[in-house]
Parts: sequence; structure tokens; C-alpha cells
Amino acid sequence: MVDHLANTEINSQRIAAVENCFGASGQPLALPGRVLLGEGILTKECRKKPKPRIFFLFNDILVYGSIVINKRKYNSQHIIPLEDVTLETLPDTLQMKNRWMIKTSKKSFVVSAASLTERKEWISHLEECIRHLLTKTGRQPSTEHAAPWIPDKATDICMRCTQTKFSTLTRRHHCRKCGFVVCADCSRQRFLMPRLSPKPLRVCNLCYRQLLAEKKKEAEADLRQTEPICSAIQGYEPSSGDDSDKSDDDKADRWPADTEFYTSPVSWSSFHS
Repeated sequence: MVDHLANTEINSQRIAAVENCFGASGQPLALPGRVLLGEGILTKECRKKPKPRIFFLFNDILVYGSIVINKRKYNSQHIIPLEDVTLETLPDTLQMKNRWMIKTSKKSFVVSAASLTERKEWISHLEECIRHLLTKTGRQPSTEHAAPWIPDKATDICMRCTQTKFSTLTRRHHCRKCGFVVCADCSRQRFLMPRLSPKPLRVCNLCYRQLLAEKKKEAEADLRQTEPICSAIQGYEPSSGDDSDKSDDDKADRWPADTEFYTSPVSWSSFHS
């Protein structure tokens, strides 16, 4: 189907129509060999509340945006390379049915379809495109994914300390590492995660300690690799830094920060440090 439609006039017209709907705020979508395979409206679980979004499936990218006037005007265009996408079906909730998660290295989020059949069709077409693309490029499926943000309404209190109650004056914040809804006191730290952003991002205290520990392990591993080289250099004496001190906070972690909120059977109230 892709080979049949590639570089045809009807495909070019369909892609041009999508570009026109996004207008100047969107990026050009027409590329040699790119094919628009389908489109539809899905409900995306956003931070504040679920919202309808228009999705366009191409043979190499997934494009979505906000609906201003259906089939006439869209904005807030997002482009996701399919080779970076992993899918995961999710159980229904009282508010949302036919859900699944779209996971990428930079952003992960939950969507739902109008029916079970529609969900199956979306997942089937997406997986087929991803499989074909990975085979073509020789890449392995992505294993690192950004954590989806927990919706604000999922909790009235901080999901880490479980003490702070949110209100008009006490704002909710999101940890960029685990996606939990946390208070300001539990998320004062910033950490550089190049995969997500070139700037340091807000993280909760638990994730911050774990990220520091991971960074320390990487530094120690790099040091071990350089030691054989250094010992071969006459007169070289490596410094003897004392790294045996560990804070009580490192010993107090009782719940791993990478636990999945959406798929874990444990209630969210247990996800505090």
C-alpha cells in the first residue's frame, strides 16, 4: 500500500491538505516517499483533563494537534518519529475506555479510542509501520521512554510526601523523571537529562537521589577504565577521594522511582519515599 501510494498525486494532495490545516504554525510534512495512511480523532489524557486531538498516521511519523475547526484548522502540531515509538495497551477506567499508551524517549502519553475496534485498528497500523520502518533502518526497538505525566485530578495531595494538600495557593508540579504529581518542597531539585531537554528539569527528591547515584556509578566506571592506563604512566598517583560516606536519605528509599503508575497494581498512595 505504501509503495503504491508513494509519489502519487492523491497522496500529495492529502498531505498538502493536512499542511494547510496547520497553516504557518505547522512544519512542512511532504517528503519523497512519505505516505499519509490514515487519520482520526483520539482522546488524549492531558494534565488538566482529557481532550480530543486530531492524529495523522504517516509511514514514518505520527502527527497530532489541537482541533480548532475540524478538517479546516488545527494548531499545536507535534511530530513523533515512528522508530522511537512503543505502544502499550492499558485497562479501562471509569472515565476512559479503549486506552493505550504511546511511549517515546522524549514524551509519553495516554490516548483512548471511541471503540475497541478502533483501538485495535490504530494499534495494528502503528505496529505495522513501526515494524516496517525498523526493518528498513536496521534499528532496534526503543527501550528508553519518558514517563507519562499523571493527570492533576488523580490526586489532591503530593504523591511523594503524601502530606501536602493541593489548593489554589499550593500548586501541583510534575517530576520529569517519574511523572508524579508533587508539591514544591518535594521537587526543588533540577537535573540535566539530555534525552528530554538541553536544560535541567524539575525532578522529585527521590528521583534526584537516584539520578545522582546513577551518575556516581557512571563516573566510577569511567575511573576504573582509566586506572590501567594511568598506572602504566611512571610517577602517576591517582587521587584517593573518600566516597564511602552515604547519606541517610540514600538508605531511606523504600520505593523505586521508575515504578509504573499506570500498570502497577499498587495504589498511588504507596508511591512515596
